[in-house]
Amino acid sequence: SAQLGLVKLLGESSIGAGVRRVDALVGLDAFRYLAREHVLVSQVSESLKLHSAEELPERIAALTGRLRDAERELDRLRAAAVLQAAPELARAAADVDGVAVVAHAAGAVAAEDVRRLAIEVRGRLAPARPGVVAVIGVAGDKPVLVVAVNEAARGRGIKAGELVRIGAGVLGGGGGGKDDLAQGGGTDPAQVDAALEAVRRRVAQAPPG
Repeated sequence: SAQLGLVKLLGESSIGAGVRRVDALVGLDAFRYLAREHVLVSQVSESLKLHSAEELPERIAALTGRLRDAERELDRLRAAAVLQAAPELARAAADVDGVAVVAHAAGAVAAEDVRRLAIEVRGRLAPARPGVVAVIGVAGDKPVLVVAVNEAARGRGIKAGELVRIGAGVLGGGGGGKDDLAQGGGTDPAQVDAALEAVRRRVAQAPPG
């Protein structure tokens, strides 16, 4: 070890039963590594306007906490903005052979917000009238389809799971779920309008009430 000089451990891993591998730098390479590390810590401390490097862990933990809080607030605001459209969408529901149909392209929204919006709009439709809500959002370049069907529509044989399979098929994917609520998706966001139209056509084929 006297010949090695300074030793800087980088990590360890298992390479077999009861055998560990240790990665390290020694001698001049270890000094260079520590020098680079010292410069990096100094630069970060200076950027954060710290008096000493010892304050780094506490400051980083505080910044990480604030970032998480900001992300949660952004998620809340985003969800609220999506749900603001629900009243108008319910009022503008189209009549398809006696069924109130809302087929909405929500744009770039998270999958959970697509689901929330579909449920919210369904809840705003008159319960005595058959109602179908189909919402498609694009999350990470992948279209997500959610269909919500009220009890009156299910009484006419309209099932959310079937509608999702039809719409998701147009989107280049699949999906399914229960008769009242189902979710699916695909790979082709260019087919959003075509998928919604496919859902409308299937609703129009439902037996009359």
